Amino acid sequence: SQANFEEDGQKQPAVGHWKTLMPSKGSKEETETGCQDAGGVDETQSTEQLNVSRLRSSSVEIREKGSEFLKEELHKAQKELKLKDKECERLSKVREQLEQELEELTASLFEEAHKMVREANTKQAASEKQLREARGKIDMLQAEVTALKTLVITSTPSSPNRELHPQLQSPSKAVFRKGHGRNKSTSSAMVSAASQNVTPEPVSRECKEVDSILFAEFQAWKESPTLDKSCSFLDRIYREDVGPCLDFTKQELSELVRVAVEQNTLTIEPVASQTLPVVKVSAEECGGPKKCALSGLSRTCKHRIMLGDSGNYYYISPSCRARITAVCNFFTYIRYIQQGLVRQDVELMYWEVMRLRREMSLAKLGFYPSEM
Repeated sequence: SQANFEEDGQKQPAVGHWKTLMPSKGSKEETETGCQDAGGVDETQSTEQLNVSRLRSSSVEIREKGSEFLKEELHKAQKELKLKDKECERLSKVREQLEQELEELTASLFEEAHKMVREANTKQAASEKQLREARGKIDMLQAEVTALKTLVITSTPSSPNRELHPQLQSPSKAVFRKGHGRNKSTSSAMVSAASQNVTPEPVSRECKEVDSILFAEFQAWKESPTLDKSCSFLDRIYREDVGPCLDFTKQELSELVRVAVEQNTLTIEPVASQTLPVVKVSAEECGGPKKCALSGLSRTCKHRIMLGDSGNYYYISPSCRARITAVCNFFTYIRYIQQGLVRQDVELMYWEVMRLRREMSLAKLGFYPSEM
């Protein structure tokens, strides 16, 4: 190629170019050195350009791969978001369904609870009605038992009650007795056989008028019945009736009798013909069949009392027995009222209390039935 170049140069020399026919040695070296330098610079530049192009191509590839990766991740995220949206929608429907079921269940439970409450109220009302009826029957039965006990106590083999045994009465005396009749208000079924086939004596009609002060005191006590003597109702009765009725000659024994009556631990029983048990107290304190332990007077004692479980018996005269029995009847009736066993109108209960007070007053004054 150099030979061709030289031939071409000989035939037509290029304008503006120097033709060196005999280049010197130094010029030749410089020319070679210059060519080498020019070649090195070109190679460096081309290397740099190649590196730049490579860098550019790699960055482009990285960008493309990164964009593809991000697109794939975005696509996955969108799919997951769609699935989560569907799951949220499904859970919302489930929640709505559960809320609706819960509301229906709550409504049904409330309805069932109201139904049960209504049934319970109905049953309670019926039970209370039955309880009131049962208590009424109990009151009547207890009153009958009390009346029977009273009648039985007044009739003994040694001293029978002629009202219970009409065959013992003479035809001229077989009449209805006026006067003291215990527990008249308790039961009309306790009419004795002695009152049958006889002609009662005419009885004068009794007029009654309620004392406003006594009735007000009784009403106040009836609101919250108690056996405490501090209330005005019982305080008055203690002062006017109970205290004087149980005030006997033997003060110490009288106090013991009063305490036993208040505590409902006093026992009255007829004197039997058999030998009496030996007691620890002196005979003077106990009295005897012919001497009353409370009054100290010589009287025929048909009954005796025992205070609590002491085992000591005290002989009492018929008058003392009537006074003790009148007070016991009063306390028995107010205990029934306190326990809720008396189902009567307030005015009827008031008049029964007044009747019992009258019995205590009469007994204190010395009036008592002859059968005592």
